Amino acid sequence: MRRSTALFAICLAVTGAQGINPNVPYRGEFVFSRIRYGSLGGWGFRGSTWAHDYPRADQHLSRILRDLTTIDATAAGSNVFDLSDPDIFRFPIIYLSEPGYWVMDGLDVPRLREYLLKGGLIIFDDFEEEHLLNVEAQMRRALPELRPIEIRIDHPIFDSFFRMKTIDFPHPMENRLRARYYAIFERNDPSGRMLALINHNSDLAEYWEWSATGMFPVDITSDAYKLGVNYIVFGMTH
Repeated sequence: MRRSTALFAICLAVTGAQGINPNVPYRGEFVFSRIRYGSLGGWGFRGSTWAHDYPRADQHLSRILRDLTTIDATAAGSNVFDLSDPDIFRFPIIYLSEPGYWVMDGLDVPRLREYLLKGGLIIFDDFEEEHLLNVEAQMRRALPELRPIEIRIDHPIFDSFFRMKTIDFPHPMENRLRARYYAIFERNDPSGRMLALINHNSDLAEYWEWSATGMFPVDITSDAYKLGVNYIVFGMTH
């Protein structure tokens, strides 16, 4: 099948939940796993920063993964975990939205460190400008010996399934912003294993959430899916 923007028409709208959907029973499949956290928005569902674009973005990307790759991904639902939940170790990739408002509590710091050093990858998305400072500050609590390093289009993550022609990606709500990409690597070595991927000035999940509605241009939405697929494929194979 030709990989083109037309492929992403397979993504259908998912009715928004009125609350947090039950987690998917563990069966060894890839399940999109989102991290819940306390923030200025509180622990509730609607309006909380951790829940931006949930659950449609999570389910739409999972369906694309299932239909286009050999990853055994479920589109039946997604997971929501607190960082302190030991079940995160069953899932090699976790996603955190709006990390400018993210603050770790209690067990979160040692649990995140253990998760990442044991082979996990955390993806940060949907935040802008000075909110990067909070991402850096929180990650220093878990991995004080490591630092974010900017990555560019020549990094293998941008060629892990789709070969990206550009990563100069427009923000869906702030056209003046262009995405920059940072990662945290073992031993601060860009050739080593990636522990965290940081999409700065970006909101890929906004494109995923609204892809069935025509809210955003098809070509840009297609590229947002390509980036998401690359991230998951890279995280599952490196």
